[in-house]
Amino acid sequence: MSNQRNNTVGNLLDEMARRYPDNEAMVYPERALRYSYKQFNDICRQIAKGLMKLGIKKGDNIAIWAYNVPEWLLLQFASAKIGAVLVTVNTSYKSAELEYILNQSDSTSLFMVGSFKDTNYVETLAGVVPGLASFEPGKLDSPQLSYLKNIIYIGNDTPAGMINFDSIITRGEGVSDAELAAVEATLDCHDTINMQYTSGTTGFPKGVMLSHYNIVNNGYNIGECMKFTEKDRLCIPVPFFHCFGCVLAVLACVTHGSTMVPVEIFDPLKVLQTIEKEKCTAVHGVPTMFIAELEHPDFATFDLRSLRSGIMAGSPCPTEVMKKVISLMHASEITIAYGQTESSPVITQTRTDDPVELRVATVGRSLPDVEVKIVDIESGATLPPGKQGELCTRGYHVMKGYYKMPDETARAIDVDRWLHTGDLAIMDENGYCKITGRIKQMIIRGGENIYPREIEEFLYTHPKVSDIQVYGVPDKKYGEQVMAAIILKKGVEMSEEEVRDFCRDKIANYKIPKYVTFVEGYPMTASGKIQKFKMREMAIKELQLEEIGTTA
Repeated sequence: MSNQRNNTVGNLLDEMARRYPDNEAMVYPERALRYSYKQFNDICRQIAKGLMKLGIKKGDNIAIWAYNVPEWLLLQFASAKIGAVLVTVNTSYKSAELEYILNQSDSTSLFMVGSFKDTNYVETLAGVVPGLASFEPGKLDSPQLSYLKNIIYIGNDTPAGMINFDSIITRGEGVSDAELAAVEATLDCHDTINMQYTSGTTGFPKGVMLSHYNIVNNGYNIGECMKFTEKDRLCIPVPFFHCFGCVLAVLACVTHGSTMVPVEIFDPLKVLQTIEKEKCTAVHGVPTMFIAELEHPDFATFDLRSLRSGIMAGSPCPTEVMKKVISLMHASEITIAYGQTESSPVITQTRTDDPVELRVATVGRSLPDVEVKIVDIESGATLPPGKQGELCTRGYHVMKGYYKMPDETARAIDVDRWLHTGDLAIMDENGYCKITGRIKQMIIRGGENIYPREIEEFLYTHPKVSDIQVYGVPDKKYGEQVMAAIILKKGVEMSEEEVRDFCRDKIANYKIPKYVTFVEGYPMTASGKIQKFKMREMAIKELQLEEIGTTA
């Protein structure tokens, strides 16, 4: 196994505080907040004691609903030190989704900020927990949420019925080191420590149970692929509530003594400013984030020469964008990672020394100690290199299962412990994988299988196209037709016919989009995954295909 082996998340931080006490662990430039690894560990220990005083025990599920504030990071490690399971709540959730997660996860405590973008969290929660303000803090008794006892508020002016986060540090003063050590001694690296809800590109969110062993080792191997050391400084504009933030960023850093430099809410200008000011050596992002940074009007004024590596992931990475990140952002060793929450999350990753062609055309090869195979969708037989089928994976990184959903777990993980991803892929003879689409997103037009990714990659080469998504819509004659939703580069115009003309004689006629729409943006999950099923639903309405849509 990797260098981290059987470490718990809490032990890992202890170890790094001993090894790199004076190295910066966490930097928030806008808050003038800087913690060395020793300071970071000390405050996490103090908060862990405060959580104990609050009555939170090993195995309790506690939810956090916040953007990338410092308290998020402190809670991630403090809760791990006492074995409480951190349930991460999507920052974009509204009342029905919040109620679902709190209920389904049996969370005893909710840690939250006051608001995010257009959502007032305090008002939203008041709708889920009527009479919240009348309860004594820490003694919540809601018929809708029988497990929920504590609401902990991150920020000033704590609303009635809630406990302020800072008071937890004070509470911890009444708990001894020996009491904390006694709890830590009972922890096992195979305990569930993190629960993330699948982001809902399909169906109802499911709680993915991840252990210390899952995420510490995955984080370590991810950092190794980027050649991280204690000298690296990672700019983190991706959300902590998602694996991209709390594993690919946070644990890739902490397993290597590297510095975390979070951006609280994504803003391309802030990312560019942060990289320059803090001399970041790496930056993470989904393709749309990198596109926004590259296309920012002030992009050329920033000195980004400190950059070396990072990760682009979350959705297919356009070749043209990758090339610009390497050449214009100086991230010559940028890597591509692929995976899903159920696999902690990374399955494959490119390496810093892979040739550019492999880094733009594939999602890399499996991480150490991770098995990958491509199987026939119908028969389940393992396919030889070059053949398309479903990507399956097995190893230390596969989740423990979905919380309270044994049937769903059995559908995802077969009897031989292979996780079935639902993604279509091709693997070459050297183990490099190319994701060609989702099994459910494949378009079948008149018996021809069409993979949206192929058309997207082709249309990305058009000089007017900034971003593109291709999906199927119902059709009476052919079953399905191809539709393209295009975001144009600033200041240009384009017609539907121009798109089709560009395709003619270059890709098969049946792959040419019948429908083209020009849009400003795409419906997304907060973690940056584009929701094609929503785009399809919207298109069915706009094109008045409801009648066919029900039979397709």
